[in-house]
Amino acid sequence: MIHTLHLHTKQRDEMIEITRLIHDLLKQEQLEEGLAVIYCPHTTAGITIQENADPDVRHDVLMRLDEVYPWTHPKYRHAEGNTASHLKAITTGSSQTVLVAGSRLVLGRWQGIYFCEFDGPRERSCLVKFIRG
Repeated sequence: MIHTLHLHTKQRDEMIEITRLIHDLLKQEQLEEGLAVIYCPHTTAGITIQENADPDVRHDVLMRLDEVYPWTHPKYRHAEGNTASHLKAITTGSSQTVLVAGSRLVLGRWQGIYFCEFDGPRERSCLVKFIRG
């Protein structure tokens, strides 16, 4: 079964922690061991694993992505004007795979799973598939 998380983003760029939502789905699946695949079906958003203890990390990551990929650039040609969003999504990637052991996501002490919005605000979805094994 593929689960769909429905997310409403509020800013052009933001990182929304979805670890708890995925953990809740894992409980429903009653999976003891296997994999969790988290996938973003959007070209201007991504999925990453990052520190979840200090919110300043999210701020700093988004700030630096803006510096590397400015919203406007004289050489951008994409008519929609969101080339920076596509570049940021390429950088973060569209999916993450997380081990499951003991009915829990295997994440480091300070790690969380994030949906990364780069072209908001929008209504978004995130797909989650658990694989037994």
